[in-house]
Amino acid sequence: MKILREVGITILIAIAIFALLQAVVANYKVHGSCMLPNVEEGEGIMVSKASYFFSDPERGDVVVLWPPFKSEVPFIKRVIGLPGETVEVKKGRVFIDGIPIEEDYIREPPRYTMPSKEIPPDEYFVLGDNRNNASDSRSWGTVPRENIIGKAWFIYWPPGKWGVIKHYSYPELTEGEEHEAMVCCSVGGII
Repeated sequence: MKILREVGITILIAIAIFALLQAVVANYKVHGSCMLPNVEEGEGIMVSKASYFFSDPERGDVVVLWPPFKSEVPFIKRVIGLPGETVEVKKGRVFIDGIPIEEDYIREPPRYTMPSKEIPPDEYFVLGDNRNNASDSRSWGTVPRENIIGKAWFIYWPPGKWGVIKHYSYPELTEGEEHEAMVCCSVGGII
């Protein structure tokens, strides 16, 4: 009887661990070339679904998402525009609220233009890193927050490609905000 109880407890613990892992981590195989040169076709990636339990996606995050149309498979893209911002593509550059962003990680500059679009509340503008060969927000629009499954964080297959997926920040967009905050603090004295 004691052995049955031990086996039962072990099985319950295994089921609990499995359920917890399924709730916070998922794995996907990449199909297509939309994220070249950073994520390649056939690579297996781990996605942290827990990344956005208590925070929102940030610009530069590589995310796995359900597109805003019927699809049997999720997509992998990079978050470029945040809710309330304006995105535009011209002269081979992406502009956020009129400021060009530096994108050293893309395969090549976009050869297309996209007129200025304002991102609705609680939605995100996403692009593939292979800008000229990706189905993304420029063609099908923004992505609702609830469609974002999680943050891609690790390439596990093939073994020779193991590594953390790089996410980027855009100092050109935050330098003005930091400068504004510093001016505010120095002009008003104690705030």
